[in-house]
Amino acid sequence: MLENKKNKKKQPKRFITLIAIASQMGITIFLGATLGKFLDAKYQTEKAWFTIALTFFALLISLYSVLQTLNKLNNDD
Repeated sequence: MLENKKNKKKQPKRFITLIAIASQMGITIFLGATLGKFLDAKYQTEKAWFTIALTFFALLISLYSVLQTLNKLNNDD
């Protein structure tokens, strides 16, 4: 019974953490794409190389961050 109460207390924390992970991932990718568009416009590139590169880089950063957070979340259990 005591273990059941502990699991119920961890559910909201886990839910909030997962929402934060998704938000952080979205914001990181959005900022990478926005910075890439800005640099493409500033340097007037024919193709959107900065947008592609920075979006991909932001994706890698966000995936790394997600994996770190999930590992920490699993180790806390």
